[in-house]
Amino acid sequence: MPRTATPHVTGQGLVQTLDCNESTLIVVGTSNTINALGSCWAVTVQGSANVIVADNVVDNIIVYGSNQTVFYKNGDPVVWDRGRELGMTNRIDRVPA
Repeated sequence: MPRTATPHVTGQGLVQTLDCNESTLIVVGTSNTINALGSCWAVTVQGSANVIVADNVVDNIIVYGSNQTVFYKNGDPVVWDRGRELGMTNRIDRVPA
């Protein structure tokens, strides 16, 4: 269960590194690049062309929109690609730590 405030990133073309603090990371917008350190309870992304790299995702990754990229280094999250369900292309993969 998340213990701290949920980190939100909303905008266009932002580049940020933040600590998930065991919370849900929410990214909304276009062309944002987010490096999420520590452990995220979950990752939710909406919009298009966002890139998120997370150290660890515990519970789930939910992706809305198109041309989204979510990479995670550790964890075994449930992945729900809502964009793909509507015919859009997203990339969600585990990558080496």
